[in-house]
Amino acid sequence: MLKSDGSDPVVVTGMGAVSPLGVGADINWERLLAGKSGIVPNDRFDVSAYGSQIAGLVPPKSRDENGFDPTDFIDPKDIKKMDLFIQYGLGAAHEALEQAGWTPQSDKDRAATATIIASGVGGSPIMAQTAQTIAEKGPRRLSPFTVPAFLANLAAGWISIRYGFTGPIGTPVTACAASAQAIGDGLRLILTGEADVAVVGGAEGSVDPISIGGFAAARALCTSFNDKPKSASRPFDAARAGFVLSEGAAVLVIEKLSHARARGATPLAIVSGYGTSADAYHLTAGHPEGLGAQVAMRNALRMADISPEEVDYINAHSTSTEVGDAAEIAAISGVFGARGKSLAISSTKSSTGHLLGAAGAIEAAFSVMALRDQITPATLNLENPDPDADRFDLVPKTPKKKALRHVLSNSFGFGGVNASLVFSRV
Repeated sequence: MLKSDGSDPVVVTGMGAVSPLGVGADINWERLLAGKSGIVPNDRFDVSAYGSQIAGLVPPKSRDENGFDPTDFIDPKDIKKMDLFIQYGLGAAHEALEQAGWTPQSDKDRAATATIIASGVGGSPIMAQTAQTIAEKGPRRLSPFTVPAFLANLAAGWISIRYGFTGPIGTPVTACAASAQAIGDGLRLILTGEADVAVVGGAEGSVDPISIGGFAAARALCTSFNDKPKSASRPFDAARAGFVLSEGAAVLVIEKLSHARARGATPLAIVSGYGTSADAYHLTAGHPEGLGAQVAMRNALRMADISPEEVDYINAHSTSTEVGDAAEIAAISGVFGARGKSLAISSTKSSTGHLLGAAGAIEAAFSVMALRDQITPATLNLENPDPDADRFDLVPKTPKKKALRHVLSNSFGFGGVNASLVFSRV
């Protein structure tokens, strides 16, 4: 197993975020700690025939001064060439690279920069629009940019082209574990010497008829809080009734500490561990005892060279589904069961909704900021905790100050994909 050199670990030097809470990593964090929710009525299309009529929508700048305007990051003539997930990815990358101060000018530095940007779904809105165009007007009316607009790897492609990064490039498409795996892949590339810097994360923009309809057909979405959208995402709560589909992007810049110091960059946290595994159990449900998730968590701890007793906080994958939340708690209990209330666990999806392939990346950013500020974000809407989960400190409703050395972030996806990351204080 690859392990970081304790004297020269891989660190985070930049972060960017676009989510239903707004644009900017610090804006997201500020609103998260304030108990804000980005879940609203879905006005993207006519949802009257859909059971789930709410979503976590990135606010436009016209409604929120900290909202999203693609022209802040993208040449207007290029916007029509890309679906939303690419736009969000470019916005998050812009912020992350600016904070990191990474603008390589030499061919050597460009070739040493990896671009690993995940997406769980890719451009499904463009796919839905394309199907409608073909049905109504025929295939000759399609844009030549149709395919590049929806391919999942084009967020990574656009970022690489925009900044001239010629190193390794990739796009995990592993559902809701995708961007956690992107961070893990970037970590491995640096540890093996294939890259000096990795731009890692995920982007998703799939609040569209295909995704809403498909996830609803799988009975995964919340349909019982359409009149109270901010109450809909309620991880670990006995009244949880499915996840809330959301959108956005988060990008991190990672590099070895020696590389960061040599160029005057500020390390924000250490990326100390990564583990991944497969359940080999079911297409859409995790193993009820969380066996695969336990393997991922144990491997992440092993790579970080820490024990379960040294983890102070877990940013849970918990999406607010009955089966998924129960499986994750079973997995956490299998690894950390003896910890009880000394272990803080919360799900920030109670505030953001579920960003699918971008969830792991934004939750990684939240984990880094939790370490920075020594505070655990809350689980909103936790009125009646599930008894199995309540053995731990679920940080109900209000953030808590807490001494944090090591934080674990979980991400699990359809197909039985499990990914866990450990972040440590510098």
